[in-house]
Amino acid sequence: MSTEAISTYSSGTSESVLSISDLRITFTTEDGIVEAVKGIGFDVAPGEILAIVGESGSGKSVTSMSVPGLLPKTTQISGERRLGGTDLSGKSDKELRQYRGNEIAMIFQEPMTALNPMYTVGWQIREALRAHQDLAKSAADARAVELLDLVGIPQPELRFRQYPHQLSGGLRQRVVIAMAIACDPKVIIADEPTTALDVTVQAEILGLLRKLRDTLNTAIVLITHDMGVVADLADRVVVMYQGEIVEQAPVNELFSNPQQDYTKRLLAAVPVLGQRPEGQRLLESPPPAPATVEQATVDETLRLADAELQGRFDESAPALEIKNLVLEFPGRGRQGKVRAVDDVSLHIDRGEIVGLVGESGSGKSTIGRCAIRLLKPTSGTISIAGQDITTMSNKALRPLRRYFSIVFQDPASTLDPKMTIGDSIAEPLVLHKVLSGKELTARVTNLLDKVQLSGHYRNRYPHELSGGQRQRVAIARALSLDPKLLIADEPTSALDVSVQAKVLDLFLDLQQSLRFACLFISHDLAVVDLLADRVAVMQKGRLVEVGTRDQVLHEPREDYTKRLLSAAPVADPALQARRREAWEAGRVAPVAD
Repeated sequence: MSTEAISTYSSGTSESVLSISDLRITFTTEDGIVEAVKGIGFDVAPGEILAIVGESGSGKSVTSMSVPGLLPKTTQISGERRLGGTDLSGKSDKELRQYRGNEIAMIFQEPMTALNPMYTVGWQIREALRAHQDLAKSAADARAVELLDLVGIPQPELRFRQYPHQLSGGLRQRVVIAMAIACDPKVIIADEPTTALDVTVQAEILGLLRKLRDTLNTAIVLITHDMGVVADLADRVVVMYQGEIVEQAPVNELFSNPQQDYTKRLLAAVPVLGQRPEGQRLLESPPPAPATVEQATVDETLRLADAELQGRFDESAPALEIKNLVLEFPGRGRQGKVRAVDDVSLHIDRGEIVGLVGESGSGKSTIGRCAIRLLKPTSGTISIAGQDITTMSNKALRPLRRYFSIVFQDPASTLDPKMTIGDSIAEPLVLHKVLSGKELTARVTNLLDKVQLSGHYRNRYPHELSGGQRQRVAIARALSLDPKLLIADEPTSALDVSVQAKVLDLFLDLQQSLRFACLFISHDLAVVDLLADRVAVMQKGRLVEVGTRDQVLHEPREDYTKRLLSAAPVADPALQARRREAWEAGRVAPVAD
């Protein structure tokens, strides 16, 4: 961005509650100095919601983390960061603590890593309150329960006593939001605040953030890849690319008349519910590179391993068949058993993609884990290509795990922090003794290329990557053995729209060439509309509607499905305003102008 353009948006006026001027951030890596942010500037006024968008690695999250001083001490930061009339740039970590939580709060992208697994969520909210306010334990407990209720968590008194691992991804994210708003801060920096949330809860959280803005005059800096969320919530948008600001504009102007080619490509990559013709790709993909002799050897080795495995399965049976599945979790104390999945029957044919949608806590991820025996069901049966794995021992099941794989929702908690990216991707191939040596190296390089990461990432560790980059590594790992059944649990939830488009096109390409079956679990209905052959809708542990994609997503029978569709944000500020109004009034929201 030009110096003139930067100065226009970084004047640091007295009206700004947050002002960034000539911010530069560099990191020292084994590959040399990396310039993460290159002299950017913007202001945020009280009561304004500023969205910062761009690809993973563009500098969005790094910029936001620099404001309260949460970057590693080895980071080099220059420029000015002002909170109201206070310059935060030269303050020590000890001095910054009085501002964190009280005047500036963070909503982090990955709730599982933001919450301490050793303490209950109630304890963590209570301690956050008492760290900044002079409250007795009983008063802090009451306020914590009130905050859990405020962010839409059911049974807040019960959840207060639970640990993070006992909550779904969406519930954990709501706990993080409750902690952020606990002290009524002047500025909230929300780093992907709705990534883990289903569409109905997302609509409620966006309404909550809007209410905070309106009632408390809170300024919000929204870091997101969801352009529907931007259209729904933002007043102004900053577009970042490779550490620079390429465009800034009011939200309506940016969507209706983007000026920069990058912004136009970003908006073009957004999947739109019900508006994508058959066969149309989100992005134009380059032609595949010709296979090298080494890669051809790898492909042949994988083919022979696959042929050996196929002899153990019934080729005419569905890839996955679930019958009358029930899964109950034990309760605590006097609480009875919790039935997470209640009499669910579902099948996925060879080469078919079935989308599974529903609110957080509806049982979607639990079904995915049961499907590949990461959880043992209470009753019912699970068959993989005709093989009943319901009661199979772990030893007998281990060789069959080459047939299926899973992409988890939260890559930060599923990738081993002590393993390099290359070793993480290679691990399934090593454990199953499929490849070694040069063939293994070639396979890892090929998988990194497929998920749009260059080969030098193989020597990095998970903490050195952005959330979106870690999710791409998780996808590469899941695809390493060319599985015939893939459980994809929110596989694109952490990806920006342009990378999401590439990954979704990759999914389509791989599915068409390899014909793997897929259970695609997602809260993004536009993504499900793009990929799925059939769609299943979950509510409170039960299947409430199953049918073809067109029937469920475009002519739903159930009121619950209609409510899900109405809550999904679209990347059009004018249309989204009418959809939000209809959703809040309990009407079916329009899908087009």
